[in-house]
Amino acid sequence: MLFFKFLMNDVLSQPSVLVGLVALVGLLAQKKPVEQIITGTIKTIIGFLILSGGANIVVGSLSHFGTMFQKGFNITGVVPNNEAIVALAIQTIGSQTALIMACGMAVNILLARFTRYKYIWLTGHHTFYMACMLAAILLAAGFKGVSLVVAGSILLGMTMVIFPALAHPIMRQITGSDEVAFAHFGTIGYILSGYIGKYIGDKSKSTEDIKLPKGLTFMRDNTVAIGTTMMLVYIITALFAGKGYVEKELSGGMNYLVFSAIQALTFSAGVYVILAGVRMILGEIIPAFRGIALKIVPNAKPALDCPVVYPYAPTAVLIGFLTSFLAGIVGMFILIALKATVIIPGVVPHFFCGATAGVFGNATGGRRGAVIGSFAHGLLITFLPVWLMPVLGNLGFANTTFSDADFTVTGIITGNVARFFGSTGIYILVVILLLILFIPAFSKGNAVKSQKTA
Repeated sequence: MLFFKFLMNDVLSQPSVLVGLVALVGLLAQKKPVEQIITGTIKTIIGFLILSGGANIVVGSLSHFGTMFQKGFNITGVVPNNEAIVALAIQTIGSQTALIMACGMAVNILLARFTRYKYIWLTGHHTFYMACMLAAILLAAGFKGVSLVVAGSILLGMTMVIFPALAHPIMRQITGSDEVAFAHFGTIGYILSGYIGKYIGDKSKSTEDIKLPKGLTFMRDNTVAIGTTMMLVYIITALFAGKGYVEKELSGGMNYLVFSAIQALTFSAGVYVILAGVRMILGEIIPAFRGIALKIVPNAKPALDCPVVYPYAPTAVLIGFLTSFLAGIVGMFILIALKATVIIPGVVPHFFCGATAGVFGNATGGRRGAVIGSFAHGLLITFLPVWLMPVLGNLGFANTTFSDADFTVTGIITGNVARFFGSTGIYILVVILLLILFIPAFSKGNAVKSQKTA
């Protein structure tokens, strides 16, 4: 039991270690020399640590921006935050969450092995968040003990192959290959952006081909472009928040405009670090993963976190973030007018998810797809949490909610099935989804479509 807790709490709960173990298994399966096994495993872990370090830099910078935004525009409401609701829930359902997470990863491997959905989900923290949400909903539906873990694990494992499968046709357009899949529980929003781009945009006019006036050629450097744009956004927000508030509450006495500029450039530095980490991961995980694909799960594809797409369209990353955040503001005012629960746009989900929506929209519809697709995504993650909150409210989490689209959609469906049909409804839902995954005709059709769409 102590070893299991160590394995779950200190090993598999760490995304860098989890992906490093996958690289290790893949290299061992290929019978690589010891020095290659050590190098590949360590560099994969370091790549993820670099990515995580960059993400932490970005989150730290955005937290100051979010505080200034709420103060400057005097708006109160609910800020969707995955980490906050998980931290609240885990106090009472930590062991159930850990069991569902561990068994759910095993279900993912089994589904990849025995169905045509050959995706191995490698975004560990999102696995943990989804396991937590499912544990809470199933407990409320009356599940206990083994039945709770079995139902939760199957549901979790299915989400870990279904969502990458849904994203993969557009993912192939982004990467230009079939080697890497996508694993981030915001997929429905990204697909929405991609489909909007497909029907209203022109992918030949990419965001990455935007021509700038001669005096702005320095903006061709993505790091400079992001830093310059974000300085403007941060400084305007700081002006609304006020000199006294920023210097007293946030900057420790530093001039509020200088503080805002530094935070904006810190944001840009964080994005640069994220991209460096992604490049290192891809350089190691793809060759290592061939061992799993060939030996353990034939034709398997590693499904990676959302920053994996950022290097393919860095300009779309910035456009997607800003446009999604703008949509969040518009949606917030719509909710105020409707006298509904006010969802304040969370800067972190709008950055990571909005940026990804921008890349998906650009892949299918170029500049227009990136802008309009990301805007639609921003509205989606503003309104979906409102519909999720009644479900979570009944579970005792009324003051916070999940932010990303797949969490909210999965929660709305499973939560309402549990509320209205109890445990029987959940069993029926599980059986239906398993049939969809295992019916050969359905699986073959989708697999062929995924292979042909590019």
